[in-house]
Amino acid sequence: MVTRAELEAREAATLAPYATLSAHATREHPEEPGSPTRTAFQKDRDRVLHTTAFRRLEAKTQVFLNASGDHYRTRLTHTLEVQQVARSVALTLGLNETLAETVALAHDLGHPPFGHAGERVLNALMDGHGGFDHNGQARRIVTQLEYRRPDTPGLNLTLDTLDGLNKHDRAELGAASLEAQVVDAADALAYTAHDLDDGLRSGLLTPAHLAGLPLWQELADRAGLDAASISDRERRHLHRELLGWLITDLSEASDAALQRAALPSAHAARAHAGPLITYSPHVRDLLRGAGQFLRDNLYRHWRVEMQVEQASRVLTTLFHALLARPSMLPPQYRDLAATWGMERAVCDYLAGMTDRYALEIHAGLAPPPGSVPWPR
Repeated sequence: MVTRAELEAREAATLAPYATLSAHATREHPEEPGSPTRTAFQKDRDRVLHTTAFRRLEAKTQVFLNASGDHYRTRLTHTLEVQQVARSVALTLGLNETLAETVALAHDLGHPPFGHAGERVLNALMDGHGGFDHNGQARRIVTQLEYRRPDTPGLNLTLDTLDGLNKHDRAELGAASLEAQVVDAADALAYTAHDLDDGLRSGLLTPAHLAGLPLWQELADRAGLDAASISDRERRHLHRELLGWLITDLSEASDAALQRAALPSAHAARAHAGPLITYSPHVRDLLRGAGQFLRDNLYRHWRVEMQVEQASRVLTTLFHALLARPSMLPPQYRDLAATWGMERAVCDYLAGMTDRYALEIHAGLAPPPGSVPWPR
């Protein structure tokens, strides 16, 4: 058996000097090391994996509603793709791959049903009550809403993992760890690649649409294919080629930036001005163009906009109905209202719903004629 102490010693001996070491990890609430064979970050990873919030990602929207088809990405498959990319890049750069993996697994726990459309709706509904964003909700889930022990809220994750979830609060906190920066880059990489793939699979995008996109044209040229006319098998091949190309560029450009910075420690990495995990300027420009293309042609496609309207109606109806009759809230959320206010308790309940459950509850409040009203 390899002990925790041996794993920590292996990290110290083999990781880059700017990697985050698990032996240095601390928690908000001190606890005994416990497991003799798992590092602090391994324990964090396992705690995230066993949450209810993680399991619910399987039935939450990425771009297409969960009921749209079996082959489109969900929030869970997106999370797993981010994990794979983050772990691969972290290993290549000599960073702590377990910390990167853990932050990747936790980074989307706070997403509500119906993807970014649901996030915008909840943020508007919570105007004047603290608003809503999925990054803050992910941190709220792991520090307040999920329970590891009956007497202490939250999972008591390490401060390094928690800091990795503060994606939009960096102005006050300073730079994120390199592992968290890897996850941020992996997130953008994964959704660019798989949203192009899902867009083509759905027919909302066509190769002819993409032929004028510089990223797509260069990708097709690399693969020796006609950018304007590809088969289903070639589409899958291009998706794999795109992932490999972007991961390689991210790894090589980041390694060059790290070599120039000559960082002596993880603390020095956090104190460094500006991100060190980056793409080459050429690929960065290609990704920026791809992001704008997806916003204009996929995320604002009329069929996707229909889903946005559905999300707005469902969440708005449920929010006001639950505020008007709090007795419909499950007991644990009514208990939250005493501390956080009724609006936040309702928001927590709605944010935790899967697409299917939100649609079911909404249909139960206003069932179509002849149907059996919820609850049954």
